[in-house]
Amino acid sequence: MTGAAIEANGLGMAYGRRRGRALSDCSFRLPAGRICALVGPNGAGKSTLLALAAGLLRPTEGSVRVLGSTPAEARARIAYVAQDKPLYPQLTVADTLWAGAELNPATWDRAAADRVAGPLPQDAKVRTLSGGQRTRLALALALGKRPELMLLDEPMADLDPLVRHQLMGVLMAEAAEHGTTIVMSSHILTELEGACDYLLLVEGGRVRLGGESEDILAAHAVLTGQVRDLAPHTVVESRTTGRQLTALVRKEGPLDDTAWDVTEPSLEELLLAHLRSPEAPALLTPSARAREEVAAA
Repeated sequence: MTGAAIEANGLGMAYGRRRGRALSDCSFRLPAGRICALVGPNGAGKSTLLALAAGLLRPTEGSVRVLGSTPAEARARIAYVAQDKPLYPQLTVADTLWAGAELNPATWDRAAADRVAGPLPQDAKVRTLSGGQRTRLALALALGKRPELMLLDEPMADLDPLVRHQLMGVLMAEAAEHGTTIVMSSHILTELEGACDYLLLVEGGRVRLGGESEDILAAHAVLTGQVRDLAPHTVVESRTTGRQLTALVRKEGPLDDTAWDVTEPSLEELLLAHLRSPEAPALLTPSARAREEVAAA
C-alpha cells in the first residue's frame, strides 16, 4: 500500500485550564499498511491522538489527515476500539454482531467477526460479559467492519496471556492478508516487540520516536566498558557500576568495538531508556516525517 494512513502537522489539543494540553505541535506521518505500536507514559496524549484520528475530537491547533481525507470523511474506512469498549449493555452478543452487519452492509465480513467472537455465548447480554469478553466482542466488531485503518486503545489490557496471544495472532493475520493499517497503544512493551513493525513514542504531547522499529533500533547501541568519552554519539541514558560504564547511545558515526562491548538494545530497553530520559532529542525516520516538515527542511 502507498500513501499515509495518518499524517499530523502541528497537531495540538487543549482541554481547558483544569486538564491542560494533551498534544502540542505534534507532527508525524504513518505510512499505510504498517502495524504501529503507540507507546508513552500515562497522560502523554496517546488516547487523544487516537480519538482525533477517529474523528471523535477536533484539534485546537494544526491538522490531521486520515487515509488522505479528513477523519470525518474517512470514518467509514476506520474502526476504533476505545479503552472502555463502549457497547450497548442491553443487547446480546448476537444482537451486537447483527447491528454491526446492519451498520456496515457494504463491507461486513461475518467470518472475520466470528473468528474473534466465536467463543462468546450468543444469547448473553453485553452487561453480563466479563471485561475480557467485552474486549473480544469489540474487536470482533472492528474486524467485521473490514476497515482500512484500525485504531486500538489498550485493546488487550484485560485479557489473560493466552487469549492476548491468540487475538494478537488474528490481528497480525488480518494485517498481512488485507494490508490493514493497525495502530495499537499498549503498556505491555514485550507484547509489541514481536508484533509491530512501526513505532510512535509519544511524550509531553509530541512524538519523540517515530519510524520503522528496525531502523530505530539500528540507530542505537548499548555500549559497555571503562572508557568515559562517548563522543560523538548522543547519550540517551548511562549508568556506572564500579569502574564500568553502560550507556545507551544514538550512533553518530562508527563505533569503536575495541574500546566498547557493543550490543543492540531490545525494543523494551530502548523505550524505557527514552522514557526515563525525556531530555533526549527526538528521532523520526524519513518515512515518519510529515510532508510539511520535510518541505521546510
